[in-house]
Amino acid sequence: MHFVHESLPQRVRFQTGDAAAAVTAEVERLGAARVMVIAGSAEGELADLVTSGLTPVLRHDEVVMHVPIEVAERARAAAVESRADAIVSVGGGSTTGLAKAVALTTGLPIVAVPTTYAGSEATAVWGLTEASRKTTGVDPVVLPRAVVYDATLLRSLPVELSVASGLNALAHCVDSLWAPQADPINAVLATEGARALRDGLPLVAGDPAGLPGIELALYGAHLAAKAFASAGSGLHHKICHVLGGRYDLPHAQTHATVLPYVLALNAPNAPEAATRLAGAFGSPTALAGLQELRSTLGAPRALRDVGLEEADIPAAVEDVLAIAPPSNPTPVTTENLTRLLQAAWAGEEPQ
Repeated sequence: MHFVHESLPQRVRFQTGDAAAAVTAEVERLGAARVMVIAGSAEGELADLVTSGLTPVLRHDEVVMHVPIEVAERARAAAVESRADAIVSVGGGSTTGLAKAVALTTGLPIVAVPTTYAGSEATAVWGLTEASRKTTGVDPVVLPRAVVYDATLLRSLPVELSVASGLNALAHCVDSLWAPQADPINAVLATEGARALRDGLPLVAGDPAGLPGIELALYGAHLAAKAFASAGSGLHHKICHVLGGRYDLPHAQTHATVLPYVLALNAPNAPEAATRLAGAFGSPTALAGLQELRSTLGAPRALRDVGLEEADIPAAVEDVLAIAPPSNPTPVTTENLTRLLQAAWAGEEPQ
């Protein structure tokens, strides 16, 4: 057995119903006195609640999907001008991503308070979009020093977004089983994360305000992100980053739609991963288990429904081929990638 596994240094607090006290404690632990709060306008009330024990020097609400470079530059300038010494981010993956973009150039520590199942809060991965191309990288400075999970903050999340965000988290599990730095520890985290999401997401869909389902899904999403943080970005994430950056497709919905097609492509050549996922889903095969869950949840089905044009596919294939991991279980070719994206565009049954 030969592998290298890196565990990231981060405090994680599951504190349902008590995010404000947890955030205040984590900011005090950092010794910070001039806090910049990043939260989109839609999360304004939640941000007020979460930071009620603080006196922020700046509230920044320009949050844009895929973190365009010009948006990041304005947030960075605002942080410097206000002489902030820490960031509290309240929101989903776009909000956490903007906080990371600020941390990347300023070194400011982040306390992240997620309001979706995105998982960005548990990784050292940053992403920026410039000229319709999304660039990602890994830097320990962007890893939030602390994460506060409070299930009550997700009670108002629309069911459709909960489903898409939860399936995005599940994509972290799946990709972690064959990503470039996949290892046995990542596999344990990914498998348990998939099981928790399989159990939790139907509860959320059936009772969006129910805390047991939200807590279970948050737990699964965190494990998924930890596995992804160590294993790295596999083919699924390369595809979705190209589609999101180049065509400005919605992040979570794109991941939720593409996932079964990547699983169908790779499972025949990744039998151990497929067996693990089938067990986590309680299904004879990994693909059957994923499709049953997607059917239960009413998951997004076609890329054409989220904004991709069929004419966009050839250029997307070219971009993905340039960054596809050589270690992908099934060698990626123009032909099979084109078939994958055409099927995902049309919403055909993956096979």
